Amino acid sequence: MNPFQSIYEAVGEEKIQELVHHFYQGVESNHELRKLYPEGDLKPAERRLYLFLVQVFGGPQTYSEERGHPRLRLRHMQWAIDPKMRNHWLNAMLEAMDKIELDQEVRELMMNYFIKVANHMVNHD
Repeated sequence: MNPFQSIYEAVGEEKIQELVHHFYQGVESNHELRKLYPEGDLKPAERRLYLFLVQVFGGPQTYSEERGHPRLRLRHMQWAIDPKMRNHWLNAMLEAMDKIELDQEVRELMMNYFIKVANHMVNHD
């Protein structure tokens, strides 16, 4: 990965979409995570995460244009996210990352981001 290149530029939209799709397959099969999504169809949530990650990783700002500032922690305050739930989420994301081909440097950058965000989202003991 070029040091001046964003994750978005290094992997492209298709890989991010693939990652998000695999993540939501993991959500579908994880009873604890699935409880966070009462709606039957996960496609809207999948699209929101895809747009969010595209933006976070250096791509178009479509997420903010459609939904405003991410305010990630505030948007998730309605759910009790304890360390156990954090682990469910993080494991699903890391398993999704294992299913796509990523340059090791990009993988580490993404993994560090996901760990940091998952830790930040814990709002309950």
